[in-house]
Amino acid sequence: MRLIDRTRAEALANLWLAGPATVAMLVLIFIPVSIVALLSFTDYQFGARSFNWVGFDNYLILIKDPQARRAITNTIVYAAIVIPLSILFGLLVALGLHSVMRYAPRLSAVLRAAYFLPVAATLVAMAVVWQMLLHPNLGLVNHLLAAADIRGPAWLSDRGLVLYTLAVIGIWQTVGYNMVLFLAGLAAIPEHLYDAAEIDGANRGWERFWTVTWPMLGPTTLFVVVVTATGAFRVFETVATLTRGGPAFASDVLVYAIYREGFVYFKAGYSSAITMVFFVFVLLFTLAKFRLMESRVHYR
Repeated sequence: MRLIDRTRAEALANLWLAGPATVAMLVLIFIPVSIVALLSFTDYQFGARSFNWVGFDNYLILIKDPQARRAITNTIVYAAIVIPLSILFGLLVALGLHSVMRYAPRLSAVLRAAYFLPVAATLVAMAVVWQMLLHPNLGLVNHLLAAADIRGPAWLSDRGLVLYTLAVIGIWQTVGYNMVLFLAGLAAIPEHLYDAAEIDGANRGWERFWTVTWPMLGPTTLFVVVVTATGAFRVFETVATLTRGGPAFASDVLVYAIYREGFVYFKAGYSSAITMVFFVFVLLFTLAKFRLMESRVHYR
């Protein structure tokens, strides 16, 4: 009887601990995703009193729509630039600040705050600042280029340049967050591992990094890759504030396409189909990352 009572008490405790989070996930994630999945098979429009089931018509339109294909391509290109570079720069900044922290902790704290400012600041406000900096005639960037006898381009109006400009802004926004994560991972590495590596002959900085730092940063790196990839694929604020998908859909991305079709054109069914494609794409990408990287991650 005591064993049964103890089992029941543990089951109730587990229910009280996991129950609220489970309910929150059902209400905030699984139920909305299910509703969006159902709407993707309809022609429902916001405000309409009725709708019709159209099967896979929305998905067929999505495949044939050149604007949708452009949004998918732009999203992949943007993510392919932002993900590796923001992770690389975040790691380099974290390594530098971790070294500075030992000799000048106050300077390290100031630099950490400066790098983290883009993360803490409101992205829409920062986008307006970037719009002013990149103005073709009045912007500081082009004035500095003019001082060096270089003619500055129209950063946000050139069809061949606008997506890369947004990618640079995305890297600038993400580096500070990745830096904080890598700093936490560096602080958790035991010092005796470096001492052991030095005894084994790893005396140089690169050798210490490759034999100790990088393997021990495996779990942190996996988390950073997943978080950075998710943020890159759902870029929206900078596009909505700076370009609105223009010029001529050159900076159109999936999340902005979802917003435009759903809340500008009120095509809830078609917007839901784009949402489901985006959801499946990000899910498969995340699973692939876990499959490729988790086997190389060493958990301590």
